[in-house]
Amino acid sequence: MPRLSRNASKPAKDAAMAEEMHKFKEGELHSGSSTGPVVTDRKQAVAISLAVSGQSRKKRAKAKKR
Repeated sequence: MPRLSRNASKPAKDAAMAEEMHKFKEGELHSGSSTGPVVTDRKQAVAISLAVSGQSRKKRAKAKKR
């Protein structure tokens, strides 16, 4: 699944997260690319699914101009 933008809707982010966790439960979630090793750690699977759904990116305040 392609990575979602930070501005994507909440239902889209939840669906992306659920899809990645489903891949983990089925044993089909790979770290890195599809040829990388299969993920066996639940914490790593959560981190990957957060990254794919765009929820791991912080909203940064714009720097103040002087």
